[in-house]
Amino acid sequence: MSSGGHHTTEPDRLWSVDEHLDDVLTTVRPLDPIELQLLDAQGCVLVEDVMVPLSLPPFDNSSMDGYAVRVADVSGASEEFPAALEVVGDVAAGAADLIRVGPGQAARIMTGAPLPPGAETVVPVEWTDGGLGEGPVSGMRARSLSPEGATGQVRVYRPAEARAHVRAKGSDVKAGDLALEAGTVLGPPQIALLAAIGRGTVRVRPRPRVVVLSTGSELVQPDEQLRNGQIYDSNSFALTAAARDAGAIAYRVGAVADDADVLRSTIEDQLVRADLMVTTGGVSVGAYDVVKEALSHVGDEDVPGGGVEFRKLAMQPGKPQGFGTIGREHIPLLALPGNPVSSYVSFELFVRPAIRTLMGLQDVHRPRARATLTTEKALSSPKGRRQFLRGTYADGEVTPVGGSGSHLIAALAQADALIVVPEDVESVAPGDEVEVVLLG
Repeated sequence: MSSGGHHTTEPDRLWSVDEHLDDVLTTVRPLDPIELQLLDAQGCVLVEDVMVPLSLPPFDNSSMDGYAVRVADVSGASEEFPAALEVVGDVAAGAADLIRVGPGQAARIMTGAPLPPGAETVVPVEWTDGGLGEGPVSGMRARSLSPEGATGQVRVYRPAEARAHVRAKGSDVKAGDLALEAGTVLGPPQIALLAAIGRGTVRVRPRPRVVVLSTGSELVQPDEQLRNGQIYDSNSFALTAAARDAGAIAYRVGAVADDADVLRSTIEDQLVRADLMVTTGGVSVGAYDVVKEALSHVGDEDVPGGGVEFRKLAMQPGKPQGFGTIGREHIPLLALPGNPVSSYVSFELFVRPAIRTLMGLQDVHRPRARATLTTEKALSSPKGRRQFLRGTYADGEVTPVGGSGSHLIAALAQADALIVVPEDVESVAPGDEVEVVLLG
């Protein structure tokens, strides 16, 4: 670890938010690339440039339902003096054997069908009588309803210039073009392009597998009956959802009781499916802070690895934090505080960037903005601590929600931003400009 391992640091040193984050991000490495099917690669980062193997569209094709004709045959056409052409057949989308259009001839053509040899332009069906001999029509009838439309005569009431209503071969992308460059995040339009150029699989960094584990003998699963002194386990749900939202495949492990041996064996069991482990609770200085007890001395014989270091951060909420690597594979583990708001703020600041680093993304942080503080009275902030207050952000203004308590989960559900109060600022007043982290 970049801090030199947990045996050498002074136990009472206060770490800054940036030092802790730097330690996390220098330890976490992007996952190795794998070849994935297109839909499995959604949300993943492409690790190679993808070239276009064939032009799109691969052939000149019609952008309308109508008739493929020669320009000269319709050049003087009008409502009064229509051009009468012989219909030599149908060209449907997907047609392989194409009929030839000679002088004085027309082929009925469907949208997306290849322009047949001999034809130079497409006349939309609305400019013709549709072969019915009764003046302009509003659309083309289904072949099953009027197969005779593919034969006989068609009257054309307007001229068309060369290559009107024709999509040229290669007008979308040309063979040899760069389709997508390495580093592109594959969203729906990128997956559409890959499919369109015939690519069924791509090399990407996979989505990280994140195991979320909450600790505390007082925790009960939702839907169960609460007894005296018990609360529902919300942290594991919040952090699993947040990990998925960040792009991970997340596994929630139900609450583990405050027993160091049970916790240690649960973590060992879970390591096989983890690229990153997140625990919540049990990290401060109480007698029952089981994560600390279980992991401070891990490494030597039980779970080999770099070990986990517990530290105090100069921040509020979220002062107690743990970080390290465990197991033979040196899986990164972030130990977050148990307070719901502390754990969520810690997730946003430390875990989300770690997940996005594993994914190989360039931009691992939430966007930030400057905003004007709108509040009734000045807000105080502890000296020497970077404080993160929940807020709602709109149109360049941010309003605090809830109090400063780290347990107020109802206020968190209203917030879409964190208001950042720097270490050296002890008070922010209404109208002050503040930095906000946009939670999106």
